[in-house]
Amino acid sequence: MKGNMDSKYLFAKVAPTKLFFIAAVPGAVSMLASALYQLLDGIFVGRILGDTAFAALNLAMPFVIINFSLADLIGVGSSVPISISLGKKEEEEANNIFTCAVLLIFGAGIAVGLILFAAAPLLIRLMGADGEFASFAVQYLRVYAICSPVTTIVFAMDNYLRICGQIRGSMYLNIFMSILSAGLEYLFLGVLGFGIWGAALATCLGMMVCALTALYPFLRGRLLLHFRRPRFSLRLLRQIIACGSPNFLNNIAGRITSILMNAILLRMGGENAVSVYGILMYADGFIQPLLYGMCDSLQPAVGFNWGAGSYRRVAAIERCCFTASGILSLLSAAVLFLFPGQITRLFVGGDSTALLLMAEGAVRLFSATYLTRWFSFASQSYMLAVEKPVSASVISVSTALFFPVILIAALWPLGLTGLWLNFAGTALLAAVLSVFLLQNFRKEMKRRMQAAQERERENAG
Repeated sequence: MKGNMDSKYLFAKVAPTKLFFIAAVPGAVSMLASALYQLLDGIFVGRILGDTAFAALNLAMPFVIINFSLADLIGVGSSVPISISLGKKEEEEANNIFTCAVLLIFGAGIAVGLILFAAAPLLIRLMGADGEFASFAVQYLRVYAICSPVTTIVFAMDNYLRICGQIRGSMYLNIFMSILSAGLEYLFLGVLGFGIWGAALATCLGMMVCALTALYPFLRGRLLLHFRRPRFSLRLLRQIIACGSPNFLNNIAGRITSILMNAILLRMGGENAVSVYGILMYADGFIQPLLYGMCDSLQPAVGFNWGAGSYRRVAAIERCCFTASGILSLLSAAVLFLFPGQITRLFVGGDSTALLLMAEGAVRLFSATYLTRWFSFASQSYMLAVEKPVSASVISVSTALFFPVILIAALWPLGLTGLWLNFAGTALLAAVLSVFLLQNFRKEMKRRMQAAQERERENAG
């Protein structure tokens, strides 16, 4: 009961700026811990196992993310209606959505894991890889596939913990997962001498431990959300799919783009070009989780207030989100532009001169991405939190697939330089699209606020 009162008070009563620091900062710290581990993962593989293993990891990574995509669809897609149901004081409906979502995630983990394990050699071969390069990529992917039923739930549990007001608990769990995974990876690669499969196993073991730890208080019935006898329905499934589709489409579309980029890079510049792309993705994997941590951590509060009809509070929370996202992105752009050599040398040994030169130039061009990337990112999160999945999906798919593919063709004459510029061009086009969609949404928001004021006057009368 205490967790119930705490989360409702936090979402409904605490001043928006204070709420931002209470909810978003721990969310960003959680994602920072995850990003630091991803960075260490790349450093360990590149430094200990070598350039071929590092390139193989990056070749397999899009399929690894696809492995988590269905779980992400269900986790995010259920979190929004759960928050809105709580705002409407429909606790039983929220508990039913939660229970059904957890069962769906486990089922999806089994199905997708089996498919990826069986298809791994074919998928990697279709990418154009062969020999040791292909073997490394298959090993890495198959470990994730085997562990899929237990690991894919971990990120959804993070959302559910925040809905229950367990913001610091979620943060500590993410930090612990990153430390545990990094420690295991160093042990497996640096001490025991395991191959690239050891890097994947370390991550999966860290996820398994934390997924089970996160489930424990829910199983004991100690939090706001409880497991109950599930009532599945087509309406519930449609609701989850609609709210989760922006993230799902972003994951799938983004991985399709990554697979296409890797295939083009492999043919245009060989393993070095794939490695450079991997370095850019590690840089993005450090910055984007911070943005995601801030925006995603505020979604339960935005959804709760949207369900409760507190539209002015929704707007105030989102102003904090957009401002913080912009500041973080501009600082990131400056760091990437000013220190490309230092960033590149984290992953590449000093004897790979050609790779170092290619990567430093690519990182500088890539830095321009964050001049505008923050705006579409925050806009997509906003649209998702207020149950506007179509608008969020349009931003998501355009950013992850539509704009990048158009720019691949448009910038083709520039060769590899055109591919490195693709990211900044995509971010700019996505920002323009987001401005258009937000302008349309503001009209609806204004109508809702006017209707709420009229109801308040009628009640007062």
